[in-house]
Amino acid sequence: MTDVIAPPSVRALARQKGIDIEQLARDIGRKSIAREDVIAGGNKPAPASGDRSYWEVDHSLYGEITSESISRFARVAARNMAAAHSLIPAVTHHDRADMSAVEAFRKELKTEARQRGVKLTALAFHVRGLARVLREFPRFNASLSADCETLFLKDYVHIGIAVDTAQGLIVPVIRDADKKGLWQLAGEISDLASRAQERKVRPDEMGGASMSITNLGGIGGTAFTPIVNPPEVAILGITRAEMQPVWDGGAFQPVLMAPLDLSYDHRVINGADAARFLSTYAGFLADPRRMMI
Repeated sequence: MTDVIAPPSVRALARQKGIDIEQLARDIGRKSIAREDVIAGGNKPAPASGDRSYWEVDHSLYGEITSESISRFARVAARNMAAAHSLIPAVTHHDRADMSAVEAFRKELKTEARQRGVKLTALAFHVRGLARVLREFPRFNASLSADCETLFLKDYVHIGIAVDTAQGLIVPVIRDADKKGLWQLAGEISDLASRAQERKVRPDEMGGASMSITNLGGIGGTAFTPIVNPPEVAILGITRAEMQPVWDGGAFQPVLMAPLDLSYDHRVINGADAARFLSTYAGFLADPRRMMI
């Protein structure tokens, strides 16, 4: 593979790590190389407990099998996730958000969305709400140095959106999400998700996120534990909203609730702050007009 597309800073990092960027591009199976690819390319996974015997098994001894090769893209992603899981002492805090007002507001805007040609999904509200909360909780909008001696606090809010593709998860980034309105966010989410499926996301649209969202709402589930995407210190997971009984002080009422799962790096964030963060976030979703101010 020739004509590898990579910013000068990414090429410099590759040289610093002793990584052949041409070979890395061949390993991944694409020409566009981002900083995260170089970082992941330098992480070699160690077998659990240093013992490979758990995996070196002739499975055909126990019955019929077939085998398939893991794509280069998936191998790089696996190395990155293994490194993140082993290096970050992560904790997951679970909560719920009342989505009734968001859904009512979306219905109010349905005609305008059609006129604008924009698909207004609940995810746009999640991105807008997360951008607001990150401004109120700057420690979540940070990155920790490799030696754990410096915390880099960011004066920008970029939100990563995990997209499920045939090649694996791709996380394009919405820049300056806190400065964009709901319509612009909805348009960018749709555009990035579509181009991610076609592997047409540009290198400058990857990396540098303040925090990422991984949304399983369209599939199902009640909770999960997302893996923090370094060098971020937290990640927000969302699963499908469902009608649930909520006590209003006199009786149970049916309320549309969305499960929220916040995984965070415990070296930077403590449990009380994580609970406050997610409670504030849920508050914005319960009253979406507040997040528009």
